[in-house]
Amino acid sequence: MPSERWTWDAATTLEALGAADVALWAWEPEADRLRLTGASRNLGLGPLAPDCSSAAFRALALPQDRALAENLLRVQEPGSEIAVRLRMRGGETCLWRGVWLEDGPRAAGVVAPETRFAAAQNDPVTGLLDRRSFVSRAREQLDVAGDYELIVGDLDRLRRLNQALGHERADLVLAALGSRLAAATPPGAVLGRIGEDEFAVLVLKSGSPGAEGLRRALEQPLRVAGFDIHPSLSMGAVEAVGGTDAPEAAELLRRAELAVETARSNGRGAAAAYGRGLESDGLSRLALEGDLKGALSRGELSPFYQPIVRLSTGALSGFEALVRWRHPRRGLLTPEQFLPLLDEMGMMAELGAQMMREAAAQLASWRLKHRAAGDLTVAINLSTGELERSDLVADVAAIRQLTGLPPGALKLEVTESDVMRDPERAARVLSDLRAAGAGLALDDFGTGFSSLSYLTRLPFDTLKIDRYFVRTMATNDGSAKIVSSVVKLGGDLSLEVVAEGVENAGMARQLLSLGCDYGQGFGYAPALSAQEAEVYLNESYLDGAAPLIARGTRG
Repeated sequence: MPSERWTWDAATTLEALGAADVALWAWEPEADRLRLTGASRNLGLGPLAPDCSSAAFRALALPQDRALAENLLRVQEPGSEIAVRLRMRGGETCLWRGVWLEDGPRAAGVVAPETRFAAAQNDPVTGLLDRRSFVSRAREQLDVAGDYELIVGDLDRLRRLNQALGHERADLVLAALGSRLAAATPPGAVLGRIGEDEFAVLVLKSGSPGAEGLRRALEQPLRVAGFDIHPSLSMGAVEAVGGTDAPEAAELLRRAELAVETARSNGRGAAAAYGRGLESDGLSRLALEGDLKGALSRGELSPFYQPIVRLSTGALSGFEALVRWRHPRRGLLTPEQFLPLLDEMGMMAELGAQMMREAAAQLASWRLKHRAAGDLTVAINLSTGELERSDLVADVAAIRQLTGLPPGALKLEVTESDVMRDPERAARVLSDLRAAGAGLALDDFGTGFSSLSYLTRLPFDTLKIDRYFVRTMATNDGSAKIVSSVVKLGGDLSLEVVAEGVENAGMARQLLSLGCDYGQGFGYAPALSAQEAEVYLNESYLDGAAPLIARGTRG
C-alpha cells in the first residue's frame, strides 16, 4: 500500500519561507561562504543572496553592528547556539538564530524580522524588553568588546501605588519611568523592564549615567491622574568587560539585583555597587529566610512598646506595639531587617494576629497589676491588606472577651493607602471593628492619597501625624503648615491627634501650642521590651509624668 505521508519539495519550502518572511542561512568558514534561501530580498538581504563572502556580509551590516556580524561568523564549538540581532542597510532589524553543527566547522539557522521572534517579548506597559529578551539582548551585546555597566533600578513601594491609585494609574507611572530610562541613556543601550517593579539598562561605561545619575533622572516628580507622585528607586550596578571572556548576562543581572537588595537595606532611594562581599550577604539572606520560617512558632517575634504621652500633662496614655525579632544568633533585629522578607513569604497576617493577641494580653496584665494603668491603651499596626483578612473582626471580639479589655483599649492603626485601595469595603470592615470594640487610628496621615470626604465617613477616633512632618516642622514651613492643618482637622472632626517622631521638649512644646493631644518618639523612649515598658510605666506614675529629653535627640 503506497505511503500517504506528505513530504515537502524544494519549491514548496521556498514558497513557505518567502510567505513567512523567513530565510534559512548556512555559513561555511573554510569556504568563506554564507548561503541564503527564502525571503532574503524582503529582509534586506537581497544583495547577499544566494551566497556571499564574509566581507560582503560585514559590509552590508550597519557600522555600529559590524562587531555583532563578526561574532555571528566566529567559529565556535559544535552545539553552540547563535542568537544575534543585526541591522542591515536598507532592511529592518532581524534576529539570526542557529547552531554550530557537528560535521565540520559549519553553522546553520534561520533569520527573520525581530517582530517575528519578539511579538510577545516586549513589556506591554513600557514597551521595553521583558526579562528574557533583556538577558538575550544583553548576552549579544556583551559579545562585543568594551567596558560595560549594568544598572538595575527597583521602584520602591509599587504595591502602595497600586493600592492607592489602582493598577491602571500605577501603570502610567511605570510607563513614565520607562520613557525616562530611555531618555537618560545613550542610543544603543539595552533597556528592559525585568520585573513588576524593576528596570535594567546595559550600557557602555563611557556613556553610562551611573547608578546615581540614573536614579536622579527617574526620581523627578510626576503628576498622574491629579496626584503628585514622588517616585523613589533603589539602584544596583555591576561592571563587566565584554568580549570572548564576558560574563554570562543572566549572572551579571543576578549580581546587579544583589546590589539592589543591599541598597534597599540602606533605606529608600539608595544605590549600591556589586562586590564579592555581597555574595556572603545573599547567602546570609537565605539563612535569614530559613530562620524566619520557624521564628513565629518559637516565640522569637514579639511586641516591643513605645510610649504615647498626653502632651498637656506629660501623663502616660498608652503604648504602640512594634514587632522585634530576638534572633538566637544575630541578636535583636528591627522590622526593617525582616518585615519585607516576611511579607514576601506571605506571613504578615499570621504575625499581625499574634501581635494583637500578645499586646492585648500584656495590656490586660498591666491594667490588673497597676491601678493607675486603668486607662492605658495599646495600638497595633495592621499590615497592608490585613483589613481584608476574613477573621479579623472575629479575632478582635475574641481577644477582648478573653482579656476583658474595655472598648477602645485595643487600638488598630491603618494606613491611608490601605483604606483607599477599596474605600467602600474598608468603611464596612472598620465599622465592624468599631462595633467589636476596637479603637481605630489613621496612621501616617498626610503621606497617602486619601480624600477628606472619606475621612468624614470612616469611624476613626485618632489621626497620627507622620514623623517626617513633625521632625521637620521647625525648619520647613510646609511641614509646619501640614502639622497645624492636621491638628485643626482633628479638632473639627472630634478626633484625637497623635504626633509621631517627638525627639525633645522643644518639639513637644511646639505641638502643644498647636493644640496637638498626644506625642510619641525617641524623646520619650524607643520601643521597649515588655519588662522595660513596665519599669517605664512605674516611673511615669511615680514621677507624675513621662520622662522627656530636654533637647537634642536620642536613637
